[in-house]
Amino acid sequence: MTLSLRNSRPGLSVLFENEKLVNEAMTRRLFVGGNWKMNGSKAKIAEMCQVLKNGHYGASARDADVVIGCPSVYLEHTNQVLPKFISAAAQNCYKANCGAFTGEISPSMIADCGVKWVIIGHSERRQLFGETDKLIAEKVSFALSNELKVVACIGETLQEREAGKTFDILMHQVQAIAGAIKDTEHWKNLVVAYEPVWAIGTGKVATKEQAQEVHAFLRKWLASKVSESVSQSIRIIYGGSVTGDNCRDLIKQTDIDGFLVGGASLKPDFIKIINCQSEGSRGSSVERQ
Repeated sequence: MTLSLRNSRPGLSVLFENEKLVNEAMTRRLFVGGNWKMNGSKAKIAEMCQVLKNGHYGASARDADVVIGCPSVYLEHTNQVLPKFISAAAQNCYKANCGAFTGEISPSMIADCGVKWVIIGHSERRQLFGETDKLIAEKVSFALSNELKVVACIGETLQEREAGKTFDILMHQVQAIAGAIKDTEHWKNLVVAYEPVWAIGTGKVATKEQAQEVHAFLRKWLASKVSESVSQSIRIIYGGSVTGDNCRDLIKQTDIDGFLVGGASLKPDFIKIINCQSEGSRGSSVERQ
């Protein structure tokens, strides 16, 4: 006679599931992303990459995903000159692999350059180029379906925050993305970046309490609307005037799993952010070739 564990011990399977979720939360891998935006040249990129190669990195760098979004024309060049532990990322892509879409690049083109990551939905794409929640969700879904890893950006404006609409805006943005993801396995290749628009490039930064409040809200929403497993395993990162000085306090928050960094990623200060969980820069524990 075969005994069912679920029937013989009613609470045991729940216990195992809870332990699994706790482990997922404890083992979320640090993610540090840089976004060079529309900056750089071949010479400048080589110079910046040499600075990164000469940096000293602690354990948090060895155990992290470190990614830099560069202009699309420099994807292959950047991929070749970055330190081996840092990956290049595209800053945008379209929801088709080919066609009459002048000026766009596709997931297949990005992959053809040897690049595995793409940033989608940055506030500058939303604010300056009119990208809607629906379009961004479609692009995220298509990129994931084409085996790219995606950093999907969400965030509220200052007017929306002051009007008390922060959670409503973020819920609408993340709901669009969640609704477009067809395969539950694709969540493993998605990082959500919370970037309050009012803090990007302004020198203003959300307090650690403000950032944690939003990240906790997003994780709770994902648990309710997607699954507890996705909620505990997905990385939710913060972006908005992150520096080598404020990153250590931010990363101590329970639901902040890393950063998406703009201006500071163009400076040596980015090395401090990569080391946000290390006790100082103790000499490289990462291959820097």
